[in-house]
Amino acid sequence: MLSALLGSHPPRLSARHLVRIGALFGIAEGTVRVALSRMVAAGDLIQSTGRYTLSQRLIERQARQDESRDPHTRPWDGTWEVAIVTAERRAPADRAAFRHTMATLRLAELREGTWMRPANLVRDWPELVSGQCTLIDGRPHGDPTPLLWDLAGWAAEARRLEGALDRADGLAEGFLVSAAVLRHLLADPLLPAALLPADWPGGELRARYDDFDRAYREVLMKHLRD
Repeated sequence: MLSALLGSHPPRLSARHLVRIGALFGIAEGTVRVALSRMVAAGDLIQSTGRYTLSQRLIERQARQDESRDPHTRPWDGTWEVAIVTAERRAPADRAAFRHTMATLRLAELREGTWMRPANLVRDWPELVSGQCTLIDGRPHGDPTPLLWDLAGWAAEARRLEGALDRADGLAEGFLVSAAVLRHLLADPLLPAALLPADWPGGELRARYDDFDRAYREVLMKHLRD
């Protein structure tokens, strides 16, 4: 249900439509409605006049998902962003929130408390980071990329998903493949071209997914209306 809403713009669907999406996977109407009620109680969804909308936290996730499909980058001059944790006595929950934020900012941890990435993304530092770190712009001696990201692993999965998009048959399978592609794009480090292999499949996966998504949504919306 959450995947369906994360993929909808605006992120709002009627209970009837969500029940029909559940039916694609053999989920009974009663089960879907119980799940929706639990997600409302948990604060994941907001219910009003028979329609369900994502909570603010999940709207922010949708924004990150959209950004991963069409990333906002800038020309790279070789500078890297370095964030060094200087805060002391952080509670476990604060540490977990911090690590989640750094991952959403697409920084990688070189060693405990030292995070970095090329300075090619257009964004601001949230208070959660700037309040706990010393932020530095610099140029490392050598390329730390292989220490920070498994580019070969990401590329291999991207190529597998390209094939899965081509082979997806039916609404249920298409839904699952679509969700898998979006999750994978969220894990793309969005590095500048100078640091990527020549055959990097990120752009191709995005282009194929855009074509797939347009066609799939037409069929899905027809199914929901019928």
